[in-house]
Amino acid sequence: MDPGGAQRPRFQWGQRVQAVEDLYNDGSYPDQPLDVLLVRTGDVGEVVNVGMIEETKRPLYLVEFDGTRLVVGCLEEELAPEEA
Repeated sequence: MDPGGAQRPRFQWGQRVQAVEDLYNDGSYPDQPLDVLLVRTGDVGEVVNVGMIEETKRPLYLVEFDGTRLVVGCLEEELAPEEA
C-alpha cells in the first residue's frame, strides 16, 4: 500500500487478464437484465483502464473481454494474469 492508504494496482493498462469467476450484471448495464451472466470464468480480455474506488482505495479495472464487445468493471480478486 502507498502512504495514502491506497492499494497499488496489480494489473496494468494493456495487460491481458482472465476472469477467475463468473461476472454478472450488477446494474452497470441497464440495457441488460440484472444478474445476467456477462463474462464466464476463464474468459480473456485486456485491461483498458485502471481507476480507484475512492471509498475503499482499491483498484478498479475496466476490462474489454474478447468476443463480447463488453467493457466490464472488475475488482482485483476477479482477475488473474492470462495463462499462456
